[in-house]
Amino acid sequence: MTKSKILVVDDDPKLSRLVAIVLSRVGGYDVSEENRPFAVLATARQYSPDVILLDVDMPGKDGGTLARELSEDPVLASIPVVFVTSLISASEAGTRHGARYVAKPVNPQILLDTVHSLCPRLQRQAQEA
Repeated sequence: MTKSKILVVDDDPKLSRLVAIVLSRVGGYDVSEENRPFAVLATARQYSPDVILLDVDMPGKDGGTLARELSEDPVLASIPVVFVTSLISASEAGTRHGARYVAKPVNPQILLDTVHSLCPRLQRQAQEA
């Protein structure tokens, strides 16, 4: 069985590593990290993730700009994006204005539930079971 692939984008390598550990060890996902906002599109094209977790507040290129660029790229446009940010509280997280948000500090169970709900491979497996 092929694992679903998650791309974690955060300019803080410690935070992206922590999120990657939760997703890979607890969730069983194949995870790649990108800490350079200007390299996200190239990394996403090469890695072909099922979901992208995207920090909002990053130097040089913020998450909103990256999400727009991802949505305008014909290869990447269909990949679900989840914003992971400290700019909202846990009570404000969820789906807002058509976008999905997970609050920092990240609650591992909420993160796993959010990612699981977006992974096409997992949804297909659940339907087949």
